[in-house]
Amino acid sequence: MEPVVGEKQRNVQRSLEFIERAAANGAQLVVLPELCNSGYVFNSRDEAFALAEEVPAGPTCRSWEEVAHEHGLHIIAGINEREGRSLYNAAAVIGPSGHLGTFRKVHLWDEENLFFEPGNLGFTVFQTPLGRIGTLICYDAWFPESFRLCALQGADIVCIPTNWVPIPGQAQDREAMANILCMAAAHSNSLFVAAADRIGVERDQPFIGQSVIVSYTGWPIGGSASPDREEIIYAEANLADARRGRNWNAFNQVLRDRRTDLYGEMLGAKASPGWY
Repeated sequence: MEPVVGEKQRNVQRSLEFIERAAANGAQLVVLPELCNSGYVFNSRDEAFALAEEVPAGPTCRSWEEVAHEHGLHIIAGINEREGRSLYNAAAVIGPSGHLGTFRKVHLWDEENLFFEPGNLGFTVFQTPLGRIGTLICYDAWFPESFRLCALQGADIVCIPTNWVPIPGQAQDREAMANILCMAAAHSNSLFVAAADRIGVERDQPFIGQSVIVSYTGWPIGGSASPDREEIIYAEANLADARRGRNWNAFNQVLRDRRTDLYGEMLGAKASPGWY
């Protein structure tokens, strides 16, 4: 989708239209772009703060909770979160029964550092009837540790609200670098990845679209989407296949084969290992 900075009511309504359409076509898990309620390119912290809201008490989350309850959906959606005087580039994780939790972007990109605090909630995997869902946001996907820490806590899928921008040196006839990173992470951790990117140009900043859904094998099963047109991409996936597929042969299992005698089990993180 193409959010418009400052037009929060319009952006939320547009997100609800897409969610309704996806649900009508059988979607059970819906992923929306980064900061899709507020827009992304802020002129000042005052503007960013004015467009932020509490999660889950604010009106955007309430709207997403209502549509999730009505259609029995799980939704992962990027949101501009306010907590006291602090702002976070966040993702709301919502199920049919309401708000399940929040992920706050760990690795801030460029001028996000002027407006947001770095995420302080770590990497959480949410247990749902669909499977175990991890969440990252945009630049987090450039760090292999992000995916690995989700995988070690049992994630079957990592959902990524994102606002990917052009990367210098990107070949025009190749997949977006972000998509290649998602494919590599899906393969090396044996998990699904669903990344929803925005399109358009906002205050002279272009975005590249090309949302993608990747199998645990590392190969796309949905998308990539258009670089410049709003659309929904779909894929059918049994998330439990990610766990079944981690045994590559009689000898090798990608998470079990880690040399934890040479590096830490959780790479220094506090989270507990999940299921391999």
